Amino acid sequence: MSMFCYQCQETAGNQGCKVKGVCGKSDNVANLQDLLIYVVKGLAVLVEISREKGLTVNQSVERFITTGLFTTITNANFDETAIIDRIKEGLKLRASLVTRLSGGCCSCACDVILPECASWTADTDEKIRAKSVSVGVLTTGDEDIRSLRELIIYGLKGVAAYAHHAADLGYEDTAVYQQIISALTATVKDLSVDELVSMVMQTGANAVTTLALLDKANTSSYGNPEVTEVNLGVGKNPGILISGHDLRDLEDLLEQTKGTGVDVYTHSEMLPANYYPKFKKYGNLVGNYGGSWWHQNEDFESFNGPILMTTNCIIPVKGTYLNRMFTTGTAGYPGATYVGDRSQGGRKDFSRLIMLAKSCLPPKEIETGKIVGGFAHNQVMAVADKVVAAVKSGAIKRFVVMAGCDGRNKDRQYFTDVANSLPKDAVILTAGCAKYRYNKLKLGDIDGIPRVLDAGQCNDSYSLAVIALKLKDAFGLDDINKLPISYDIAWYEQKAVAVLLALLSLGVKNIRLGPTLPAFLSPNVAKVLVEKFNIKPISTASVDVSAMMAGV
Repeated sequence: MSMFCYQCQETAGNQGCKVKGVCGKSDNVANLQDLLIYVVKGLAVLVEISREKGLTVNQSVERFITTGLFTTITNANFDETAIIDRIKEGLKLRASLVTRLSGGCCSCACDVILPECASWTADTDEKIRAKSVSVGVLTTGDEDIRSLRELIIYGLKGVAAYAHHAADLGYEDTAVYQQIISALTATVKDLSVDELVSMVMQTGANAVTTLALLDKANTSSYGNPEVTEVNLGVGKNPGILISGHDLRDLEDLLEQTKGTGVDVYTHSEMLPANYYPKFKKYGNLVGNYGGSWWHQNEDFESFNGPILMTTNCIIPVKGTYLNRMFTTGTAGYPGATYVGDRSQGGRKDFSRLIMLAKSCLPPKEIETGKIVGGFAHNQVMAVADKVVAAVKSGAIKRFVVMAGCDGRNKDRQYFTDVANSLPKDAVILTAGCAKYRYNKLKLGDIDGIPRVLDAGQCNDSYSLAVIALKLKDAFGLDDINKLPISYDIAWYEQKAVAVLLALLSLGVKNIRLGPTLPAFLSPNVAKVLVEKFNIKPISTASVDVSAMMAGV
């Protein structure tokens, strides 16, 4: 095999991609991403040793570690050159830390022998490429140890993504960075299964902390999401389509397009931006265009104007839109124009997108109407009395959390079937792009409460946890699992892994996970999760709906 990757739900045969990623990444990109993770682990080791020695470490190192993890998340970056540049940046930071610790010695630091990942050096692209084929997932021989190490790594990638977004808005937590570093270091130590399981749970707890931090960052910057009808049609002006998750990038784009005659449309995971009060004030934010990430070839082709990818999920380009596709932040794609970082206190420069948009036709209309969202925790708890009353009266029999990811797998029709099959006294709580499987269905409401309550992006799954915890208190329960709530989670990439670990750390049990259980869970590790948390694979819509409505 020329590569090995099994970090996403669509990995080949639910075993692992060995020649080319199902996501579209080449073996070279996959191997370089493995090497970037290798370098990040080495940095984490050096940071931990520095702290043990009482030395302060510049926060730029911690930020780089989160950026490095985020860069390797599924469908974020396909650009070999960009990944090599990030590896080189990591090696420069590593050299700086080694110099402080040991006066320039590359194999030890203050008499502490470092793992090889903390001492490896490279001075050419060729050496980087040569090294990249020898540091992948399969270098850990024991299947269970490998499974737990990768579960930690994939959870950390999700945590890093959320921490990165919060930092963009000026919100950082040293404790978040410290746990990321401790967990990374744990993956290069000779730890037992029990010690690694403990670190998995610590990573889940850190995911909760990080999601709360990002929630604070978003709501402090843009207000609490409000119930909003989002336009699905198009206007007559040329437009720019923004996809991904980064709200700070959207803010910069909206500011720069004001008064230019260029409209801005959200796509996929950027849809929930329409729910924030601050973004509602922009008349140039017209609405949402298209569906979830895997439809982007059709959506981007028909949009006609520039497309800005702020994070994942990018898929290989088919069509003529590459010359009007732009990436920024951790996102990258060969042939797409990259927009560099903002200066301190400044904005990213989107002038090239605006200039190009003015020469493009307006978007082609692909649908009309509106969809409703904005049911984050603040909005739902504002009507908590009404929700509690509906439950007590029997008008609402069950809440079903169907958060997570969408994807190309045909088995994901299951989630649409579940939504259609749920009885009319059940309410769906959702966040993430999984909602595109059912958010345009006409499912009605219960006493004025919509049967699909969309909290927002995948990171807003935190809102669903907050809602559950507050409902637990409202009903006077001592256990979140006693609520009339079932969990039917769709996963695809590593942010969903972080959300799953967050739920487990909060004590949530009986989670259905699909379309398949993760390939990176060895049989023994999967058994532990089943025995401790009763995680189970999805079945058929009819079987699962019956079980969930019965509370099992």
